[in-house]
Amino acid sequence: MILLVGAGPMAVHYAKVLQGMQRPFVAVGRGEGSAEAFAAATGVPAIAGGLDGYLGSNRSPIREAIVAVGVEALAKVACRLIEQGVTRLLVEKPGGLTLDQIENLAATAARHGASVFIAYNRRCFASVMKARELIAEDGGVTSFNFEITEWGHVITPIIKPDGVKENWFLGNTSHVTDLAFYLGGRPRKLQSFVAGALPWHSRAARFSGAGETEAGALFSYSGDWEAPGRWGVEVMTARRRFIFRPLEELRVQLLGSVKVDILDTASDLDRDYKPGLYLQVQQFLAGGGPELCTLDDHLLNCRHYVRIAGYA
Repeated sequence: MILLVGAGPMAVHYAKVLQGMQRPFVAVGRGEGSAEAFAAATGVPAIAGGLDGYLGSNRSPIREAIVAVGVEALAKVACRLIEQGVTRLLVEKPGGLTLDQIENLAATAARHGASVFIAYNRRCFASVMKARELIAEDGGVTSFNFEITEWGHVITPIIKPDGVKENWFLGNTSHVTDLAFYLGGRPRKLQSFVAGALPWHSRAARFSGAGETEAGALFSYSGDWEAPGRWGVEVMTARRRFIFRPLEELRVQLLGSVKVDILDTASDLDRDYKPGLYLQVQQFLAGGGPELCTLDDHLLNCRHYVRIAGYA
């Protein structure tokens, strides 16, 4: 039996995937309202009262869990489960509100011998998997760039728990940085610059930098949370430019041409479920897979993220 912790919108997406796989699960939420909404959306009741209440009454061993609670509670819930003997966890991104929380989660997992994966589902998009195949065919990445602009004017009025917006880069912007480094390679050298401030994100509003990956590819990035823009990733090989803008679509430009074509990578799984989620859960339940983000890899990436974000 799989334990699904959370009863919000993301937990509903996971529930639908597990139902599609015909995998039994128990969902645990905090409030009665979210439990009722979960049941209405999935047809499966969720146990209200929170994780501690469930663990106090449950007598069956739990080996696998999916953690889909708010970002402010991810690390605490995951550590609690590990300490209760759960040995395999899929934890919603980014696994913790701060680098300290993510480091503590990694230490807890290592101490108890637990396998933890961070749910960056964009890695499992059909478009991303096709791009990886073509990049390998071309001999690897030569360079890449990405944009990390967030819509500050939209985020400003959103009500979030304390600390969530102040650490927005880890909680939200890391979607695009994870995809960029997954496709292009992890940095070996990185120079980062930040400027400005926002009322809800005091450490930076503008971001710029460049570096070199462990494989020798060069990269650059920029973002301005006070200006128009959007997330985007562009990856270059000796034969092609792969453009993810928006991230859900793959465009390709061939060497010697200015024409940009949309590559058809339509997938029934990405249409029927939240894109990337089915394959991600499938790989997790199978014990691992090439697209899954391990906690150890994520921690290495996060040490770059905090420099890019101005948190270091």
